[in-house]
Amino acid sequence: MKSATKDLTRGSPMRLIAGFAVPMLLGLLFQQLYNMADTIIVGKWLGVGSLAAVGSTGSISFMIIGFCTGVCSGFAIPVAQRFGSGEHGELRRFVANIIWVSAGLATLLTVLVCVYTRQILELMLTPADIIDEAYLYIFYIFLGIPVTFLYNLVSGIIRALGDSITPVYFLLLSAGLNVVLDILAVGVLHTGVEGPAIATVISQAVSGVLCLIYMCRKFTLLRMQRGEWRPSLHHIGVLLYMGLPMGMQYSVTAVGSVVLQSAVNRLGSSAVAAVTAGGKVSNFFCCPFEALGGTMATFAGQNVGAGKPDRIHAGLRGAMLMGAVYAAVAGAVLCLFGQDVALLFLDSDEVEILSHAQQFLTVNSLCYLLLLMVNVFRFCIQGMGYSLLAVLAGLFEMAARTAIAFGLVPLLGFGAVCYANPAAWLMADVFLIPAYFVCLRRVRRRFAGTAREPVSTQSNTNKGE
Repeated sequence: MKSATKDLTRGSPMRLIAGFAVPMLLGLLFQQLYNMADTIIVGKWLGVGSLAAVGSTGSISFMIIGFCTGVCSGFAIPVAQRFGSGEHGELRRFVANIIWVSAGLATLLTVLVCVYTRQILELMLTPADIIDEAYLYIFYIFLGIPVTFLYNLVSGIIRALGDSITPVYFLLLSAGLNVVLDILAVGVLHTGVEGPAIATVISQAVSGVLCLIYMCRKFTLLRMQRGEWRPSLHHIGVLLYMGLPMGMQYSVTAVGSVVLQSAVNRLGSSAVAAVTAGGKVSNFFCCPFEALGGTMATFAGQNVGAGKPDRIHAGLRGAMLMGAVYAAVAGAVLCLFGQDVALLFLDSDEVEILSHAQQFLTVNSLCYLLLLMVNVFRFCIQGMGYSLLAVLAGLFEMAARTAIAFGLVPLLGFGAVCYANPAAWLMADVFLIPAYFVCLRRVRRRFAGTAREPVSTQSNTNKGE
């Protein structure tokens, strides 16, 4: 069977990045459709109160689901590096150990989070009129943590091998299924917010299973040889070293979002609804930045494995150019028409909420260049094997959002909320840009004077057991 892998270590970096990022972007857009379909149907059919309830769970969802996504992205980096270096035996051993580690993490995380979800919402000062619906919605989302792991792991491995197109097909199918199930749950079965949550979990399970079937059948280099399924402490250690910092980066960043959400909650349900609608629109428009970041992780990982560090910087320049052009276009669109897009989630008579949503979108979209740099520089660093630095960048973001939540929101109200994300992006960039050049210099020194040598993560991740 013909291989579906793609080598990112040869050819024009900008052309390769564009070709890899576009399918990945489509996948991210379809993922956003999961949440957008939930939000549109909840806002239009169940009302502003239910919309605020679902929206109030956004930061805690980002903290937990973001951790899962980050861990899976980190696990895929050793796979990309071994593919770039041609060490297919080691690649298979990493894939096998990814399965062992992920099964344990998914089980443990699901149990812990589901037990303490209510207490977390109470600590966030979720308004009393929406907390019951908020709990019902996010509880079912968290029950689906294992399928979140499944999809992100399998699609991450497939992308690490150079195929960013196939996961999109399955996401397209499951996004359509999600919309159908949402309408069935709310419009026909007359469920509350739990219906869209269950629909999301079912739809993601479908995409995850289909990706798994495809990966097992298509990628012949992943067919395990004798002994490769055996758990290995060395490989597990490398995976945890790469994966946990990336997961923690999402969670640490999300702590600031949780604190900020608590401050928004104090402003009342209308403010929560405005941030929910504005946030959903902004997240959709920010997908290209995430796609470029994810692409750079695979691009940097493969080129480190191939011993070609100079291609990493050439790729970063191309990604920044493409992203800057898009940031200008997206900013103009949201400044002019953001309120119109927010009508997807709100009725036209919600004048104050729509006005606040437009304010939120205007301030955030004018700062998208800062977000572009966060994604491109951070994922380049991670692809080169320095995942621990991602946690430090997350600390800068957390500090900025926390400072605004405690210091400015009580004084300035909703206006201060709008500046929290740009401040967080700026603080992260202050750290990430110098860190990137330090990491690149270290990688260049590692390969100085050699045509190519086997990859290592930091100093010793390619050693035997």
